[in-house]
Amino acid sequence: MKDLTPAKHTLDPIEIASRDEIEALQLDRLKWSLTHAYENVPHYKAAFDGAGLRPGDLKSLSDLAKFPFTTKQDLRENYPFGMFAVPRTDVKRIHASSGTTGQPTVVGYTENDLKHWGNVVARSLRAAGLQPGDLLHNAYGYGLFTGGLGIHLGADALGLTTIPISGGMTPRQVRLIDDFKPKGITVTPSYALSILDEFNTQGLDPRASSLDVGIFGAEPWTNAMRTEIEQAFDMHAVDIYGLSEVIGPGVSMECVETKDGLHIWEDHFFPEIIDPNTGEPMADGDMGELVFTSLTKEAFPIIRYRTRDLTRLLPGTARSMRRMEKVTGRSDDMIILRGVNVFPTQIEECLMATPGLAPHFQIELTKPNRMDEMRVLCEATTGGDHTDAARALAHRIKQSIGISVAVDVAVPGSVARSQGKAVRIVDKR
Repeated sequence: MKDLTPAKHTLDPIEIASRDEIEALQLDRLKWSLTHAYENVPHYKAAFDGAGLRPGDLKSLSDLAKFPFTTKQDLRENYPFGMFAVPRTDVKRIHASSGTTGQPTVVGYTENDLKHWGNVVARSLRAAGLQPGDLLHNAYGYGLFTGGLGIHLGADALGLTTIPISGGMTPRQVRLIDDFKPKGITVTPSYALSILDEFNTQGLDPRASSLDVGIFGAEPWTNAMRTEIEQAFDMHAVDIYGLSEVIGPGVSMECVETKDGLHIWEDHFFPEIIDPNTGEPMADGDMGELVFTSLTKEAFPIIRYRTRDLTRLLPGTARSMRRMEKVTGRSDDMIILRGVNVFPTQIEECLMATPGLAPHFQIELTKPNRMDEMRVLCEATTGGDHTDAARALAHRIKQSIGISVAVDVAVPGSVARSQGKAVRIVDKR
């Protein structure tokens, strides 16, 4: 793989500033953000008043822990525009969630918000090793989902040439990669595996492709999958993180030269880790739920938003800003099976370590006799008898996680392929 380390002179000064400089900027911007939310969003005024707090009560960064959380339910209850802090006519773009699990959550952006969003995504793409003039194959979905348009915004800000392919039509994805020869690809990790399958179907060697870096996000993925993708394509695979409620993609980014966690762009987003059960703050280095407060957003300020993502905060390395460890899962995606906490990423790690199995899988949950049962549906890399592979995976899951599961190993192509975010859990209970 090529050395894609960006030159130091291309970085924003704040990326390598001292912690004192970063924290002074955060405190100044945090005071503004709390005041802006309190004065312009009725929900925040009521929440702060209910807690007996005013924005002026924030004297230090640690004081933020006194303020109430914001949850997805709060956003749903204020649908569609109740959380906007500026007149609707000042909102230049609106994005929204699909609403498949409830009322959609709606977010808005002023002209300044779009500028900031473009800048943090550009910073992220540069951290991945892309430079002005490079060609980017953007396979994130365009539309109300923030992924495609958010990446496109940052690619424009960095000066890339963007192929706005979006998701789906996998044969065409591969054809355009082969014909246009992009340097980078932005895509969900599960859909990258579908693209890899299509390379093989078309008789093309993915290692001979032009791709030097893949930027993967929108769903948890393991270091085992990183290794699989890097070896298959002979390219770097780095993690990008974001969610629409905070801004979209570009909240944090893994630096290609270290790949040791995602640096949070702390000049725009203030992170906390809390105990997901009690809501109490946790120290850096402890595993817990990630909480974000926006520092510069005008249209849609967000105060102490509970992401439900589980990770830990770590000191900076390639950049001065703190890192977040790769997300291991979501507190609301956690499966409790006969008293054991299980995340899909744990099943993925076992799968990737079992010879003869492809990285495609689904978890099926049933309750036939008043007892929860799990079945892992996966597929072999070749045809033939898969009994040994199924037995090996079940044994590995039992040894590493401590649960007994049924394993079905089918022929290649049997597990439904992702055209965007993977559907890992099918709950039939």
